[in-house]
This record gives sequence, structure tokens and C-alpha cells, in this order.
Amino acid sequence: MTQLWDFAGGIHPAENKQISTTRPIAKAGIPELLVLPLQQHIGEPAEACVAIGERVLKGQKIADVTGGMGVPVHASTSGTIESVSLHPVPHPSGMSDWCITLRPDGKDEWTSLNPVANYRDLERETVLDLIREAGISGMGGAGFPTSIKLRPPKDRKVDTLILNGAECEPYITADDMSMREKADEILAGLRVMAWILRPERCVVAVEDNKPEAIAALTKASEGTQTEIAVIPTRYPSGGEKQLIQILTGMEVPSGGIPADIGVMCQNVGTAIAVSAAVFRGEPLISRITTVTGHALADPGNFDVLIGTPIEYLMARAGIHQAALNRLVLGGPMMGYTLETPAVPVVKTTNCVIAATRAELPDPAPEQPCIRCGACAEACPMELLPQQLFWYSRAGEFDKAEHLNLFDCIECGICSYVCPSSIPLVQYYRAAKGEIRVQQAEQLKADRARERFEARQARLDREQQEKEQRRKERARAAAEAQAKKQAEAEKAENTEAQEQPANDRAARAAQVQEAIARKKAKAGRPAATASKTPEEPGGEPAPDIEALEKQLSQATAKLNTMQSMLDDAKAENADNVEKLERAVTKNHDRVKRAEEALAEAQTTDS
Repeated sequence: MTQLWDFAGGIHPAENKQISTTRPIAKAGIPELLVLPLQQHIGEPAEACVAIGERVLKGQKIADVTGGMGVPVHASTSGTIESVSLHPVPHPSGMSDWCITLRPDGKDEWTSLNPVANYRDLERETVLDLIREAGISGMGGAGFPTSIKLRPPKDRKVDTLILNGAECEPYITADDMSMREKADEILAGLRVMAWILRPERCVVAVEDNKPEAIAALTKASEGTQTEIAVIPTRYPSGGEKQLIQILTGMEVPSGGIPADIGVMCQNVGTAIAVSAAVFRGEPLISRITTVTGHALADPGNFDVLIGTPIEYLMARAGIHQAALNRLVLGGPMMGYTLETPAVPVVKTTNCVIAATRAELPDPAPEQPCIRCGACAEACPMELLPQQLFWYSRAGEFDKAEHLNLFDCIECGICSYVCPSSIPLVQYYRAAKGEIRVQQAEQLKADRARERFEARQARLDREQQEKEQRRKERARAAAEAQAKKQAEAEKAENTEAQEQPANDRAARAAQVQEAIARKKAKAGRPAATASKTPEEPGGEPAPDIEALEKQLSQATAKLNTMQSMLDDAKAENADNVEKLERAVTKNHDRVKRAEEALAEAQTTDS
């Protein structure tokens, strides 16, 4: 016999489960219009991958999550895509969200399916991808994607796999009826998940108020190592943390997850979906939903297509509109009142209650807290609901968070036992929402600041690098200029020192010959011209040697400046413009020297 432990708090509200367990699970049928929200689970919303007017088949993927955490959405039956638009969705606020509307054609024609003959022949990652592609998310809680949940952190080995069939919430019997009629499928899905996780222990937990389900599971588990643990009926024994404490005696740490202590919980509805995906190749397109309440003529459990409007289910169960006072989605403890019956059934919808005024009367007016402590005694998480209420109402969210506000599982026990009719859970939900908004804004501001600081650091770094490169170019240009100048001066000095004496004599002779020719033309003896370079009344003889030397120096200077300009342009130095002006100036000097020398030589001849 499985050893059981106890948990703190808890209550025994009226169950009212017998209303919906008098007949087997029935097919809800196909409504005239299916509304399929693009987000039916925790994570990123899916994106439509079909066009308006396109005909789709039953089980065909119509939306997928391309990035982030999420699972795809499939067509619940064959038909035509009418629109992708905003539509009211199941949410306490009555909000609208993007939905795909599908008009069924009545043929219920399946797309091609790919069942797996033997999943043990595949890689575990392949089976996990198959579960993801089937669009399976948790069907007993917030809807966490199953394929991700079945991938615990590598440093956390799952020793115990728990299948949660406690179903402690009043009115809800979807899991009870599923365990009665689909025990073999539940155990098959459990075996697939156990093969993926390889735990040492597999347990199916059922409250002792479900004898038919216990018998069916016991028969289906014969010859296996799976334990069927019968636990006492007490709300909220079906809560994940409470169930783990009952079966293992261990507590999930504050802010932690069950995998931190080597435990994982899955819902029996999730096991059925995994079995259908692996062995029949069917995606998650329907779920068992309890339709109950005293305002219905034919309450019961229905196999409902995802996307079916709640108003269709109400008509299917024989709603008495005159008797209806409130329509509740979920159980009376953790559910919420629907603003409109037009919202669709989604993957996490397990119950709809059509309640009369006597059945679920309107809450009494809120009264001041009398500090009785009943909420603290009943809290299964051993929190301080009274202090959390004061801090939440006063907007002192940091103090509420310090008192482990986020450990609250929102089971509704504190509100149920409060003699002052204070809706404590609503205060906690509002505080959590405000804290999440503040955290998101703070995170956004932090990221913006980090981006700004990173940008400023990058700009400063680029400016420093640019300044360093400029200095290096200027230094290199100055060194190159000095080097060129030194080489030019050295070349001039060497040329002046090494010029042969015969060259100087030849140039002098040429000058003398030119003078002589000029004198001869003037009718004077050449000897006289050789003795006196200038006659009375004549012009001075041009100094050709001096002009040639001036031309040589100007040419050498021009070449030096041109070489410096070429180097400066190659290095992108800052003194290019200055060197260009110097080259132009020296080019003019060379031109003038050439013209003067040419004129002197013409005069001599």
C-alpha cells in the first residue's frame, strides 16, 4: 500500500459531482461555427498559417508558434476558414483575442495521420517533437506545453512521475469519467511519458470518492509497476504541490518547480492526448468537458471539439434560461463568471457550470476584516492571507511579495471560509498582476538603459579609435615628410658635392662661347669678348650656369614635394591640401626657371 502524508489546511466543500456522472461521456457534435483562439496555453501565441477562404481538413495544422514557447493549433473538423479576427476568449477579464473562425462542412474529413507503430524504436527527441506537433499542452491547469515540461533541466533527474486524477474541485467530473471509460489510454500515455523521463516510480493519484475510476485504473495497471494511490478526499488535494506532499512527503521549495525535488505531475487528460498522438497520430482537437449545474436539463460530460462555443454546449445540455443566474467556467472554487456564452472551449476548459441563484448565490457585500484567522488556518500553502490582503489592498506590493504572495495557488479557500465575505483571492490576483506589470516595465527600462549605455560605450570607443587613428596618421605623415625632406636635402648636397669639375668647366666654356658669339654678331673681336664680358653701351651677358642650377634645384624640390603629396594621399593624412598648394607653387617655379634658361640660350645663339 502506498504511504501517504498530510498537508496543512484544506476544506471539504459540497461536491455536487453526482449531477454529471449519471451517464457516459457523450459526443457534443459539430457546431455551426468553431472559434479557435491562437493562444490557448502559457507561452507565445500561435500565428495563422492558413488563408481566409481556404478549405482545411480535420487535424490539419492551421496555426503554429515559430519562435519561443508554444504549440500549434489544429482544425477540429473539416471546413472553410472564414476569418482571423478578434473574438471574446475565456478569461476572467472578458477580453478579446485573435481567433481563427472555421465554418464546418459537415464531412468531418480527416487529414492524413501518421501513427507510430513502436515509439521505443524512435529517439526520445523525436517523440517529444511528435507531442509538440500534436499541439498538446497541460489539460488540468494553466496549459504548460507538455513537450517542454517533459524536458526537465539536465541537472534535475525526475525520480517520481505522478498522474493527477484527484480532481478535488467540486462539480468537475471530466477526469473521473475519463478514468472510468479510458483507463487503458491513460495508462498507455503514462507509459510513453515514463519512457521519455525514465523515473523510478510512476503513480496515478485518485481521491477515494471515485471508486469506479479506481477500479478501472487498477484493472488497467495489472501486470505493471504503476501504483494506483487512493488519497483522502479533501480540497485542494489535487493541487500540484499538495499532491506531491501527500505522495512523497516532500515540499516544493518556494519559487521552485517540482523537478527541483525530482518529481513531475501530469494530468490524466494530458495522458489521453499523448496516447492519441503517438498511437493514432491524432493531434489535440477535442477534450472531455463537464457541463453541469441545476439550470440544465441534461447535464453530463461531453467530448467537445476545441473551439466549440459555450452557448452551443448549453443548448446541447438543455439550458433553462429562466433558471440561469450565473455561468461559471471551471469549478466554483477556482473558476470565474463568464461575461458571454460566445466564448469557445479551449484546451484547458474542463467544466462549465450553469448555476441557479440558489445553487451559487451572488456573493454577500464585503465587510471589514474581524481578524478571526480562519483564512490562515485553512490555507494549504501556510501563508498569511490576512497580511497579504492588507498589503495588496494598500498597494504595498513589495511587502506582499516578501510574504511569498506568488506561492499562493489561488485555490479560493481563504475567500470560502472568510466570515466577512472578503474576496481575498481577487485581491491577490490583482496584486500579482500589478507586480508582473511593474516587473515587465522595470525589465523594459533596464533593457533600454543597457542598450543606451552600450551605445554610448560603443560611440566613445569608436571616437577614441578614430582619434587614435588620426594621431597615428598625422605622426606617420610627419615622419614621412621629414624623411623625404632629409632625403631631398641629402640628394641636393650629394649632387652639389659630386658634380665633376669638367662639367663645371664645360658649362663655363659654353657660357664663354655664347658670349663670344654674341660679341661677334655685334662686330667686336672674340678676344675682346673673352676679356670683357660687357662693352660700353651693351647688355650684360646672361649667366646660363646659374639659371641651370636654379632649374635643377627647383625640379628637385618639385619632385620631393610631389613624393610627399603621394604618400600623404595614400595614408589619408590631414596635410594633403597644404602639400597640393606647395606642389603647385614649386611647379610654377620650375616653369619660370625653364623659361628663363630657354630665353638665355636663345639670346646667346
